[in-house]
Amino acid sequence: MTATTLPPQTGAPATAGDRALRLGDRVLGAPVVLAPMAGITNAAFRRLCRELGGGAGLYVSEMVTSRALVERTPESLRLTEHHPDEPVKSVQLYATDPATAARAVDTLLELDRAEHVDLNFGCPVPKVTRRGGGAALPWKADLFRAVVRAVVRAAEPAGVPVTVKMRKGIDADHLTYLDAGRAAVDEGAAWVALHGRTAAQLYAPSADWDAIARLRDALPAEVPVLGNGDVFSAEDAVAMVERTGCDGVVVGRGCLGRPWLFADIAAALAGDPARTRPDLRTVVAAFRRHAELLADNMADEARACRDIRKHVSWYLKGYPVGHELRVRLALVDSLADIDAVTAEMPLDAAYPGEAAEGQRGRAGSPRPVALPDGWLRSRSLDASGAAEVAAAEASVSGG
Repeated sequence: MTATTLPPQTGAPATAGDRALRLGDRVLGAPVVLAPMAGITNAAFRRLCRELGGGAGLYVSEMVTSRALVERTPESLRLTEHHPDEPVKSVQLYATDPATAARAVDTLLELDRAEHVDLNFGCPVPKVTRRGGGAALPWKADLFRAVVRAVVRAAEPAGVPVTVKMRKGIDADHLTYLDAGRAAVDEGAAWVALHGRTAAQLYAPSADWDAIARLRDALPAEVPVLGNGDVFSAEDAVAMVERTGCDGVVVGRGCLGRPWLFADIAAALAGDPARTRPDLRTVVAAFRRHAELLADNMADEARACRDIRKHVSWYLKGYPVGHELRVRLALVDSLADIDAVTAEMPLDAAYPGEAAEGQRGRAGSPRPVALPDGWLRSRSLDASGAAEVAAAEASVSGG
């Protein structure tokens, strides 16, 4: 397989002295983090983002469930694989039961699969929240503390930092982020990242950056607070930091089809005006490299090409590529197919400006959150609720 060579990117990573973000005893090159996204942030995509981002920032794996790790299921082991050049082995862990979560960390350490553990308390997916997990779990304040405490204590002997990613709460009437943020810090979390929406809001309307500012004000200055939500450009990242005072940004949907966004954000936060404005040839080269890395990671070229299909519209957003070519690219079965289809595209087409920018990825309309029966009656977990959440991880995807 011939490696794809990409042109150098214009965005220069910030130095540690510009805006240092600490993670345990490490100092990240720039305060920008790739958010875990199911089916997206596999080892291949993380590697691509590092390559085009100049190595700046932190790139977190897809979410994996604690129980699956304890059982060492093939999927959990696949999700926690890291390329040898990955500078920080970063894993996002889904947990509802403190004991299982601690055992999952033990497994990660035994297998040398984690140098950083991020706890997921932000997932709004019904199959997660209806069992008391994800964004529903911080409502049970005692359980939230117990999970964070168990994971921090399991990771501490190995010097592995633990962070927390969460949403504002379940809905506007059941906000948890300030209490949860303070509790996470009390239990030893290295930082707290807040997505400025409730679970009910999914990904719309606009993220509430003011909530990120309130959390920053509520926590000790020495504990970083990261902001997440509606960072679709380097300018968005700068605006979030300036408006909220947050110590770093977490990027999810904004990098879909734009793995060079991390270089742009690192440059912008360092005060560098340089931005990546790729022509179609550069975009196609990134798409091809993405597929190539997937093929290497999966050891299955056809499977990799099936996986890359969902990225087609994101990469080509705004570029003058007709419907017929887009459809053909979304049906490829090999790298040779990709080369044949993209060779027919107007590769000299310039960066299209605003048409290539803005929101991308899933949105969805606000909706009621699926929760266990009686979940909202109390902030504490009763015996029946404890039994339900202890078994919840068995029914959640992600390993």
